Amino acid sequence: MEKNPIDKIKVAENPGLMEYAHTAGSAVIRPEDVGKVKGKAQLAMRQQTNEQLGKIYKQMELLAQQAKEIKNRIDISERIYDAAIGFEPIINHVYYLYEKKDGSDILSMVAPLEWGRSFPFNQFLARVFLLADHTWKVEFFQEDDRTDTLDLDELD
Repeated sequence: MEKNPIDKIKVAENPGLMEYAHTAGSAVIRPEDVGKVKGKAQLAMRQQTNEQLGKIYKQMELLAQQAKEIKNRIDISERIYDAAIGFEPIINHVYYLYEKKDGSDILSMVAPLEWGRSFPFNQFLARVFLLADHTWKVEFFQEDDRTDTLDLDELD
């Protein structure tokens, strides 16, 4: 019987369990850097969650803006209802808010240009439109004839 030319010291008992290749033709085995793997996973996780949080923040900003607009409509509507109204406002009709000489407000069906020379008020405040929920859509006419939504601060 022929003797095995490979020395027993150079042969592994369980070569499949070794942490490295045990022959020249074996596949290369590289140990994973656990910290590097975790770092990449955390980076991917942070990118995804930050993107999702950004979307939620945009939705929150939109909701906050809508809530502010509704609050402004309520405040403006209360001011209009506190004004002197000599008629019953009809939904989907346009009215005009004026400031009287004594500083109180009055709601009128007459537009500012329809008064002619006898304008009986201190100033024209806004053109208002009664909505179905009995709040008011308010437009403010500036001197350059542009219409902008009236902010509550502009009314006070």
